[in-house]
Amino acid sequence: MTSRTLPARDRLTICFAHAAYQLGARFELRATDLQHFEVRSLADLQTRVGEADVVVVSGLWRNEFIAQAPRLAFIQSISAGTDQYDKAAFRAAGIRLASAQGANERAVAEHALALILALARKIPMARDNQAIGKWRGMISEIAQREDELGGKNLVIVGMGRIGSRLATLAHAFDMRVTAVKRDPTRGAEAADQVVGSERLLEVLPEADFVVLTCPLTPETENLFDARAFAAMKPLAFLVNVARGRVVDEGALVSALGSGQIAGAALDCVREEPLPASAPLWHVENLLITPHTAGETRSYEDRVIDLLLENLDRQWRGADGLKNEVV
Repeated sequence: MTSRTLPARDRLTICFAHAAYQLGARFELRATDLQHFEVRSLADLQTRVGEADVVVVSGLWRNEFIAQAPRLAFIQSISAGTDQYDKAAFRAAGIRLASAQGANERAVAEHALALILALARKIPMARDNQAIGKWRGMISEIAQREDELGGKNLVIVGMGRIGSRLATLAHAFDMRVTAVKRDPTRGAEAADQVVGSERLLEVLPEADFVVLTCPLTPETENLFDARAFAAMKPLAFLVNVARGRVVDEGALVSALGSGQIAGAALDCVREEPLPASAPLWHVENLLITPHTAGETRSYEDRVIDLLLENLDRQWRGADGLKNEVV
């Protein structure tokens, strides 16, 4: 189907839809004179989506909104990941879609490194001890002490912008980086070694840290299952800043509980927000951050930069969008 056409600037309406981000306020500072409104909840987006030609959204999007939005011509995703959008339905409806890839690459890579350091230096344990007023003594058992990163092997699964940035940061700590990616022939210059996805189980036994930065696809869903954890060594750590469904959480809990791996840090989980009853909350050697890896004080402005560029491309009749998905 032919893509829907954006109306002229003086007839365009943009909807910013996010529960927390200050997209509307930051957009006002651009003084574009483009008509826009902001919604903060799923219910409000459902009520007003039909008024918009453009929607800037991520977690509040539901694919059933397509039928309620006859004017909608373009979605600028707030997130780099786009697994929440039904691409086939977008194509059928003639709605274009672009991701926010690159807007948070530095933040996510830095967050991943922070989680690596937190695990290596036992920062969560120190915080827990502080909360109860406990001064921990020195540790006699060598394997239970804090560790340093120099000389450690880091396996990065997924070597896009975030993975490449993380590899660069890891080298500053004298880590050795192995990249695992679908096409090992290109795009992994920051790594010391690059292997194809089919060799994941082959490189896991050498990893001290494994960081997931891959997109969620049918091939990566439950990629880290019981077999993957069995391939890791007992002193290794897993860090997930990708998508929750890349990890089989039951297998992770089992691996952590049995000592199959030393620990893990998750910035994303299968069900978000994570329910209070979820077993993950109570796993001692697991650190959880609430999907905040991509958050930064510059995020709204970077998304707005992408939005304005992609609007301009469409008005000029350019062939493609920046970070075009559909």
